[in-house]
Amino acid sequence: MLRLKKRITYKVLIIAVLLAASVGLKAQQVPIFTNHANSYAYANPGFAGMSEGINLLGLYRMQWAGFVDNDGNAVAPETFLLTGDMPIRVLHGGVGLSIMRDKIGFENNVNIGLGYSYHLDLGGSVLGIGLAGTLLNRTVDFSKLNPNNPSDPILQGLGEESAMLFDFNVGAFWQIPDSFYLGFSVVNVLESMSQALSDNAESSASFITDRTFYLLAGYPFQFDDMPYFTFVPSVSVMSNIASTQLNASVRVVYNNLFSLGVNYRPQESVGLMAGLTIKDITVLYSYDINTMGLVGVPGSHEIGLSYCFKLDLDRTPRDYRSVRYL
Repeated sequence: MLRLKKRITYKVLIIAVLLAASVGLKAQQVPIFTNHANSYAYANPGFAGMSEGINLLGLYRMQWAGFVDNDGNAVAPETFLLTGDMPIRVLHGGVGLSIMRDKIGFENNVNIGLGYSYHLDLGGSVLGIGLAGTLLNRTVDFSKLNPNNPSDPILQGLGEESAMLFDFNVGAFWQIPDSFYLGFSVVNVLESMSQALSDNAESSASFITDRTFYLLAGYPFQFDDMPYFTFVPSVSVMSNIASTQLNASVRVVYNNLFSLGVNYRPQESVGLMAGLTIKDITVLYSYDINTMGLVGVPGSHEIGLSYCFKLDLDRTPRDYRSVRYL
């Protein structure tokens, strides 16, 4: 097993996980967003088309901004996510597209997903059942790693390696319009494995996607004596069995224009969130304050931009803009 320099803080061991076994190289495929309620179009294909408009979203996250390893290399994770979804009446559901670029140290992942959600009208609520196919291009430059044992057989003959992997996501998303919602999904169901990265008989290392389970829930509500304020508590639990991560947040939206909120990630960070909506465009920003107690690990920034365009679907009139895009 490959080991990095002991002086590197344990969070950089995300890189070492790539080299943790001779039968496969696994890493956390699903990045964590502080604005987790805005990433449902990626995390749950059942969510596609659940509003009455075209929804476009871009999120950029710089985790531990400016963090470097002992050799001065920038190894802070960076993630860019672009999603789009819309209802299609003739298909009795909706479609969704996601494009994500995730950079972790010397690893670079590009993931493209295309999915469909079938909507069941349950009388007062809607259930979306979705399926999405994904293509993941993973690239790792092993030559830039600095192990304690340069003669480790896993590294022999490896430089910059890449592979294309196919997988799929499934999910169900149930919502009462303008009220409670609940979702469950599985990302990377197949845990696809690439061919061996090297012909070296001593190493059969290969890339593997990471099967991840999602549980999502939220309940936007208003108080009768505070009609201009909407309170939006939400929770997201993601797990690949080996590890589980919880995000719990609450936002206060004023008159569908401004929002302020806080997100708590146990034993990791407290995130401060803000949003501004001008017509159909919303700008989001959040900053994570680390609570890990580790010296030298900076905070994280997240910037988002969303656009919502209403479609005339001849439905019962109601506010089409989901508070998840505010």
